[in-house]
Amino acid sequence: MQNKAMILSDLSRLRLALFTPHKDAVSETFIKAHVERLPFKIIPRYGQGLNFLDASGSTVHFDNGLFNSIIRRIAPRHCNDFNNVMAKHLRTIKADAVLAEYGTTGSYLAPACQKANVPLFVHFHGFDASVKDLLEKYRTSYKQMFDIASGIVVVSQAMHEQVLRLGANPERLYLNTSGVDSLNFSGGKPQDSPPKFLAVGRFVDKKAPYLTILAFSHIVKVVPDATLTMVGDGPLIGPCKHLANALGISNFVKFLGVQDSEQVRKLMREARAFVQHSLVAETGDSEGTPVGVIEAQMTGLPVVATRHAGIPDVVIDGKTGFLVDEGDVAGMADRMCRLAKSPETAGKMGEAARAHALAHFTIERHLNNLTQMIVAGTFAFEKSSCSVLVGQLRNLKQLEADKPW
Repeated sequence: MQNKAMILSDLSRLRLALFTPHKDAVSETFIKAHVERLPFKIIPRYGQGLNFLDASGSTVHFDNGLFNSIIRRIAPRHCNDFNNVMAKHLRTIKADAVLAEYGTTGSYLAPACQKANVPLFVHFHGFDASVKDLLEKYRTSYKQMFDIASGIVVVSQAMHEQVLRLGANPERLYLNTSGVDSLNFSGGKPQDSPPKFLAVGRFVDKKAPYLTILAFSHIVKVVPDATLTMVGDGPLIGPCKHLANALGISNFVKFLGVQDSEQVRKLMREARAFVQHSLVAETGDSEGTPVGVIEAQMTGLPVVATRHAGIPDVVIDGKTGFLVDEGDVAGMADRMCRLAKSPETAGKMGEAARAHALAHFTIERHLNNLTQMIVAGTFAFEKSSCSVLVGQLRNLKQLEADKPW
């Protein structure tokens, strides 16, 4: 570990190895912000097991020859040899700390971090704290990770309670909600926009895009110029297109597929409201805090969504948008209809949404909180390690003193 005073005077001296499963995943803007905007010397590793890419996209090679090719085929969380190889890699790159994106990533890195004597910080995001089969599969390794990690980060109050139930140490558990760029996401004027509803997100069970379409089908009956634009892709996009056709509203619903951030910002500035009907999937899969909801509120849009996971942390029902229970299609349609008929209401809610997001959900606040946790946790780990070493030396000296010769 480097000198504490030197690091505090220049945080870029702290070498943070950041492990995440995917490189350039469109929906993982929050991880991209960690890589690009945390103030440390970031050493990114993209992949799983020992199949990693570095920042340039090149394969990370471990110096173990034939052994390396064999170990890549072995489940890392069950392999002591993996832990030895990864621990050696952490020492080779001189990592002062490790940030694991997703609980699953942290679970297989924890033993290696312990071997390398490097503090581990684990950032949960959603499915990794909710999918039933996954939680059963990782039950033992999660408990081990909670014992080893210097810090566990969650993004919503609901996730905080869930991770506590899984066995996390409350003294090392941190609630740090996601944040977005307040300059990029701005300029919404819902009071001046036509009744355009916007949904942005993957077409997967926990986002229930089909329920958003069902709710919207009631709107066009009373507000004929209303439209729904849906951005994203996923396994449910085909069924959702068929549903729109079956409901006779295909002319009012646009499926744009995956769009870049600039286009999403443009669509938000042109919309009357943002809509998302998140729910707990049959597998247990749940949201963390949907970044799209925060982006919409920061832009100045009212949001119509569900009381699900971290959404109530962001949307104030009746003030910055409307919340309904999961599965309440009629309730969602009613709130959407209010905004479709009343641009004035949408404008007032959008203004309140922007103010609330600026106060609580900026990317600067999120990164600052994460930075403070990593710095404090790293120095606390160093102090603890030194105390253990001193204790071991004292015991050794005592054993020497007790020898009869």
